[in-house]
Amino acid sequence: MSHDVLNPTPEYLAFWRERHVCTLTTPRPDGTPHVVPVGVTYDPVAGLARVISNRHSKKVRNILASPDGAARVAVCQMEGRRWATLEGRAVIRTDGASVADAVERYAERYGRTPSPNPDRVVMEITLDRAMGRA
Repeated sequence: MSHDVLNPTPEYLAFWRERHVCTLTTPRPDGTPHVVPVGVTYDPVAGLARVISNRHSKKVRNILASPDGAARVAVCQMEGRRWATLEGRAVIRTDGASVADAVERYAERYGRTPSPNPDRVVMEITLDRAMGRA
């Protein structure tokens, strides 16, 4: 079932606000999918999803290796029969304000503030597709 990225149903948005481990799929340089568990925050007002990470991680390197430093990615979560996927183009943000905002959003969704990490970056996904059954 398709959803409007900028205007999701209340149930879909509520599901994205619950605490769930998600998966992130990025393309490796050879085109094969790299799938890893992550925490994700969804901001329908801005049309963005955010994933915090270490700048040296494979997922970050996959995005930076893509043409123009952006890559098509998907994030997904599920619980029982409920599931939700967000897709879009990801870029890596390294500026302090973007990272701090992403950490704050993560803390709000997951109920804990991550330990300080000088190598933290944020993957910012400009969303263009939402699917799911929530």
